[in-house]
Amino acid sequence: MKKYFAVLLVFALTGLGGSLLAQTYTVDVENSKLAWEGEKVTGKHHGIINIQSGQLSRDGESLSGEFTIDMNSIVDFDLEDPQWNQKLVGHLKSDDFFSVDKHPVSTFKITNVAEYEAKEGEKATHTITGDLTIKGITHQISFPAYVNFNGETVVAEANFAIDRTKWDIRFRSGSFFENLGDKLIYDDIKFELNLTGAKAES
Repeated sequence: MKKYFAVLLVFALTGLGGSLLAQTYTVDVENSKLAWEGEKVTGKHHGIINIQSGQLSRDGESLSGEFTIDMNSIVDFDLEDPQWNQKLVGHLKSDDFFSVDKHPVSTFKITNVAEYEAKEGEKATHTITGDLTIKGITHQISFPAYVNFNGETVVAEANFAIDRTKWDIRFRSGSFFENLGDKLIYDDIKFELNLTGAKAES
């Protein structure tokens, strides 16, 4: 009988009942940052977009998570002239880029996490794979990330890039338009993620 209960306990903790051990961490949106950078022939622009909400869950070695990004919050940091700054941000929110009126949020849902074999000088601990939805269009992306759970908190850091044309952002893309000259805008948008979270109350 004791053996039966021991086997049942192991089954409950590692099998069907594994979710009982899962711990959820809620993203601290005030202290988390998603920075962006876009580059054209004549220069670069950079700024941030706010993470609206998010959660990371840990169940043993398994990780999952889902995040919502507030596209209306996009700002630019490099243009000091308020008029030009407002013009750029308005253009980024337009249908030439993120169509924010129609698609006010973007989402990222983790679908797989694997251990990452860091090379010398690298900090990453995991390879994160997930579904990124922008403008209602979803594509899978993967990138190395540093993820550290420390008792009551979690910290995650990552640098990655996406090809904007996969999400129907083709404005002045050399992949679709010819003879753009110095009007060309490169397809890659670079992102830098710095995320913190706290253990959710049971």
